[in-house]
Order: sequence, then structure tokens, then C-alpha cells
Amino acid sequence: MARAAPIAPSSDADEPHSGDDLMADSAERAGAEPSQHSLFGEILDWMLAPLLLLWPMSIAVTYLIAQSIANHPFDRALEDNVTILAQHVGEMDNRSGLSVPARDLLRADEVDTVYYQITGADGSYIDGDRELPQPPLIDKKLPIGVVQFYNTVLHGNDVRIAYATTERHPSQAQHAENDAAPAHRPQLVLVQVGETLEKRALLANDIIKGVILPQFVILPIALALIWFALARGLSPLSELQRRIRMRRPDDLSPIEPGQVPEEISPLVGSLNDMLVRLAQTIEVQKRFIADAAHQMKTPLAGMRMQAELALRQTDGGDIHRSLEQVAKSSETATRLVNQLLSLARAENIQSQTTEPAAVELASLARDTMHDLVPLSLARQIDLGFEQPSHPVTIAGDPILLRELLVNLLDNALHYTPRLGSVTVRTYVNAAKGAAVLEVEDTGPGIPTAERRLVFDRFYRILGTRNTGSGLGLAIVREIALQHNATVDIFHNPRSRDPKWPGSLFRVTFHLPPHDDDRQY
Repeated sequence: MARAAPIAPSSDADEPHSGDDLMADSAERAGAEPSQHSLFGEILDWMLAPLLLLWPMSIAVTYLIAQSIANHPFDRALEDNVTILAQHVGEMDNRSGLSVPARDLLRADEVDTVYYQITGADGSYIDGDRELPQPPLIDKKLPIGVVQFYNTVLHGNDVRIAYATTERHPSQAQHAENDAAPAHRPQLVLVQVGETLEKRALLANDIIKGVILPQFVILPIALALIWFALARGLSPLSELQRRIRMRRPDDLSPIEPGQVPEEISPLVGSLNDMLVRLAQTIEVQKRFIADAAHQMKTPLAGMRMQAELALRQTDGGDIHRSLEQVAKSSETATRLVNQLLSLARAENIQSQTTEPAAVELASLARDTMHDLVPLSLARQIDLGFEQPSHPVTIAGDPILLRELLVNLLDNALHYTPRLGSVTVRTYVNAAKGAAVLEVEDTGPGIPTAERRLVFDRFYRILGTRNTGSGLGLAIVREIALQHNATVDIFHNPRSRDPKWPGSLFRVTFHLPPHDDDRQY
């Protein structure tokens, strides 16, 4: 394996870092870490924010409603004053036009000041306060006896005024003065009565105080109840946390879902699924470690026995033979350790975040076969490669794909007899949109019933004379799964020897979408 070049130190590696740089680095690291937030605080914020926003709005709406409620009875009283005053507009006094003094008719108190005015239809003054303005609808046709209202400012005070028109019948003296006028012809008179708004404001304030003041007591109680309800509602999470922390480290039993609220059940279900997968993974790792330890006993025991035997030997030939056995056992142990490391690396590749690279299968196969040529020559096996007419490119990890091909070739060379052949080919199956890697040998073949089992760890076909660890094909399957590929085993269709039917290992990779339509 090629060693990585050492990283050259930068030119400012020995320069001291300033305090600002260290603070900036710390701030950068702190900013990179996701900040935790409280579920309790978030729910409380979402509940209190609308409450605190709606409370001022409710006060404003209450104030408007209080004003409307306060205006209604005072407007009724003001309307009664206008009606009473209009009824006493008589014929006795031509100057005032009233049969009874106005101050005796109007109901007033010490809080509000009451004003009145009587004018003709043409705006001529008859009686009352001259400062009262004419109503805004004086130019329009006013229905007789209908009371209407408007607001104005008089002597610096806000005043509410009610007005209505009525008919005034002239006296006998007036008829004598104007013989041309029709007898007893009625005259239209405008009657206005106004009062200040102090009592209305006092009543509105009393209503607001009666509504708002209890809210200052109710609001803290509501906040306390919300706080208590949230704490009570989230208590199952604290209880679940306590139960999980009290567990033993080796306790991976599922959490009882019936002991948590319905809303937390999906979370508990997902946690139970994770515990089940974790338990299965730990069980597989334990079995793997136990099997690996068992497999390592054989070469280690052989090495120890041969070493002890060599120590007892005095003949140089016997010592040499014992050392040869030690070397073979050491080679077997080294091979087993390397395969265990390869399998562990293939199984942990999912945790890596590196993007798959473009791998040309033909070039990868050619380079890998060059490393195995000495082994094929030593065993007198014809190692061949069928070059495709076009490049066969897939996405994957070139190191793992090389490990897959090494194990397939090592398996084929291990079981193929002398003077046999092993062939590697790559091609594209355009109909299926797949890239195919095949390793073909002329060995004893694999029975159909055994083909599914040979991919299990440490599994070896009974009756075979060849030695092996039983990990090569397990590594092949694991790497193929990491690349979303499939591995199939067939008899060699080109074999003509019934004793040596051979095997054909076919690894099928999915091509990238843009390569599916290429014709080969």
C-alpha cells in the first residue's frame, strides 16, 4: 500500500497566534455547533406571545365598547330633553317661544354643563345660548320630531348635542300684524340641547376599571397555570429520560410504549427500532469476534507447536521443516488478519462521507491482475483478461472495488487446479443499463445449494481439500452491497470437463443515468 506523502509545514507554523485569533477560532467553533433549544421554553413562548399580544388589543376593544355603552343612556336622556323642550315651544311669549322657562325643563347636574338653543328654520335666534353652532344637516330637509346627534367643541369643552325640528304656532297678535299671512300658519323651529361629556367619560372609565382590573389578577394566575400545565404535560419526557439513564449499559430491551403518552409513542417506537438494530449489530460483532478468535487459534497453535518442535530438534533438516511450517502458519494468520481488516473496512464504509468517484472497470481489473500474475505463474494457471470495446465506467470507491476483485481472483486461483484458467471480463449490458464484472475459473464449481451460503463469514464447503478462511466471498458481498450491486454464481458455460465444471462470478453494477442510453 502506497504511503501518503508527509504534509509540509506552512511558513507561519512557528509564528505565535494572537489572542484575537484564538478568540476568533473559538467563536467560529462555537458558531459551527448547533445551539440547543428548550422544548418547554418554545411551547411557552408560542402560548404566551399570542396572549400578551391579544391582551392590549382586548383592552382597546373593551375601551371602545365601554364608550359605546356609556353613550347609550346619556344619549337617551339628551333625546328626552330635546323632546320635552320641543313640546313646550308655545304661543305665549313671542320673544322666547317657551311656555315654561327652559332651565326648569332641562335635567342638569353639577358634573355636566347643559346648553340649549331655539332658532327659526332660517337660523334666526329665538332663545337659549347664542354660541351653539348650527347642526351639520341644517341645510337639508329635516323630518319633524326626529332627534339627531352631533359632536362639537364649545368653550373649549367637548359637547354632545341633540337637535330636532318642531312646529310653532303664532299667536293672535301676530296674525293681526300680518293680514296677508294664512291663518294659524305653523312655523318650523330648530331645538338643540347639548351637554359636556364628563359623566360619559367617568362611566366609561368605571366600566374599564371593572373589566381590566380583574385581568391583572387573572393574568398572573393564568401564567402560573400555563407553566404548571406545561411542566405536568412534559413530565413523561423527564420520566422517560430517568428510566433510560437508570438502565444498565448492556440492557437493550425495548422500552414499554404503554408507559408513555400517545404523542411520544412514535419517538419510543423509533428508539425501540434503533435498540433492536443495535442489539443485532452487537450480536453480529460478538459472533464475528468469536469466529475470528476461533479461526486464529488454528494458525497460532500450529506456529506455537512447530516452534516448540524446532526447539527440541537437533537435526538441521528437521528444524528447517519446522520453520517452513511456522512460515506457512504465519502466512495463513497474516492472510486471515488482512481479510478481517478488509471486511471491517467494507462494513464501516457507510459511515464515511466521501463522494463516490468515477471508476473505469477495465483499467481497474488490468491493474489488479498485474499484482496477481506471480501467484498465477507459481500455480501454473492461465490468467486472462478480455478487453471491452468501450470503457466501462461506474461510480464507486476504487480501493474497495480493487479489494472485491482481489478476493474474487484469489478465490478463483485458490480453487483452480494446475494448468487451469481464470478469465476476467468487463462489459456493459445496455438492455439493463448495467455494468458487469465477471471472474470465470475452471475449478470444481459450487453446488447450487451452497451458493447462498458461501457468502457467510467463515463458511467453507464440506469435503473440500483446499484451506481457506471463509472470508473472501463475505468481503465480496459486503463491498457489492455498499455499491448497490448484486453478485451471482453460475457454472462456467465454457467448461467442457464434467469433473471441473468451474464457476462464474458475475457482479452487476447500476450505471449512472446518463450512461443508460449508450450503445456498445
